[in-house]
Amino acid sequence: MRDDHSVVSTPKTRLAALPKQDVAITVALGDGIGPEITRATLRILEAAGARIAPEFIDIGEQVYLAGHSAGILPDAWDSLRRTKVFLKGPVTTPSGAGYKSLNVTIRKTLGLYANVRPCISYAPFVATQSPSMNVVIVRENEEDLYAGIEHRQTDEVYQCLKLISRPGCERIIRYAFEYARSHGRKKVTCMVKDNIMKMTDGLFYQVFQEIGAEYPEIMQDRYIIDIGSARLATRPEQFDVVVTTNLYGDIISDIAAEVSGSIGLAGSANIGDHVAMFEAIHGSAPDIAGQGIANPSGLLLGAVMMLVHIRQADVAERIHNAWLRTIEDGVHTADIAGNNGQAVSIEAFTQAVIARLGQEPQHFAKVRYQNAAESVPAPVAQATARPKARKLLIGVDVFLHHKPISPDRLAEQLCKLSTEFLQLQMITNRGVKVWPQGFPETFCTDHWRCRFVARDEHSSIRFGAVIQLLQRLNEAGFDIIKTENLCSFDGERGFALGQGQ
Repeated sequence: MRDDHSVVSTPKTRLAALPKQDVAITVALGDGIGPEITRATLRILEAAGARIAPEFIDIGEQVYLAGHSAGILPDAWDSLRRTKVFLKGPVTTPSGAGYKSLNVTIRKTLGLYANVRPCISYAPFVATQSPSMNVVIVRENEEDLYAGIEHRQTDEVYQCLKLISRPGCERIIRYAFEYARSHGRKKVTCMVKDNIMKMTDGLFYQVFQEIGAEYPEIMQDRYIIDIGSARLATRPEQFDVVVTTNLYGDIISDIAAEVSGSIGLAGSANIGDHVAMFEAIHGSAPDIAGQGIANPSGLLLGAVMMLVHIRQADVAERIHNAWLRTIEDGVHTADIAGNNGQAVSIEAFTQAVIARLGQEPQHFAKVRYQNAAESVPAPVAQATARPKARKLLIGVDVFLHHKPISPDRLAEQLCKLSTEFLQLQMITNRGVKVWPQGFPETFCTDHWRCRFVARDEHSSIRFGAVIQLLQRLNEAGFDIIKTENLCSFDGERGFALGQGQ
């Protein structure tokens, strides 16, 4: 088993030596089992001699229910900005509309762009079908569908916008390669769905190829996310470091953690240029809260990552080795006990780890963090400066809320409303072309995308031509939901053609 999987650092905040005084950190107990596992983790850190000064903040369910839709109080941000290090217990988001994801809010507000999740098997002491698994998922943390930009557009159709930026791709992909280089990892795998989302996921893979060329010593490959997820579940030994977008990374890191033996054993680091957050990847598990059976291991290993981050590698090493020895000795909480012996309480597990501080594992490789300051990712460069593209407006997609009718009949009406500059080229319904040359079998809803393009395909138009078209449609009684300008960038089409074209 590698001994380097928890070394994670904010690239721009490396220190030359271990701190001599306590480091202020912000701590949130969280909801459900959060208070139990967080207090257990802090007890182990204290017993191991961690040089930290915790500042406690309130987040989560009670804050939500008190009327704060983001689940965090304004003064809590002051602590996070001051300490720049956050150890967070899991939280519960109340059911119902109007409550924002606290994790997403924190990650995006503080610029925590890299989510690093090591997923390692601890066979034979924790049951797994993949005893050699040792994978690190590096997940983009700020963009993609997690932007949370959603709309109800018609009686029948809702939308969620997938946003991918080149700077966002560059930062996370470079971080993944730097992580692999600094940790002695041999391969980085890109997982995308660029066979369908050719522009958004296509950009992610394009940037992967560009940046990967700067790391010729590291093997590189690409998987479509569906088969990649399947392979990760059945043959995880084929992977080393995986870099991917936000939603895919969220899903496959849970898959990988569960395949390793238990999602309860996985810690997580959220890294930004200025602040870092450390947590378990599992949820608040309110169904077992207060029963004394929760497993603190995920948060504890997240705290180990935190200690390395704040240059207390000596303490991180003591805790991690003691934890490995505890697992070897068969001291397990109920979630991983299986047939290996009697399950112990969280109190007994915590005491067992503390009792083994200073001991080393006999089966697993000893963890060594003495050179952690030299084995963290190098500073991630700012996004590559690119010349401004020559952008030309060449058409517009107009989205209409209109009852399901014959596409030919709708096209007939719209063609009459075309202008001297713009003509109807295509109609789609839920992304499938239904005019011209549509199929009668295609199911249609009340959501229509109507593409109008410049009559002269070799020239551009002014936005006034779009306004003129919209005015005609409005006067004819059409319900316009939204528009998307169709542009070329340096002569290349900046929009997808759509299915059926």
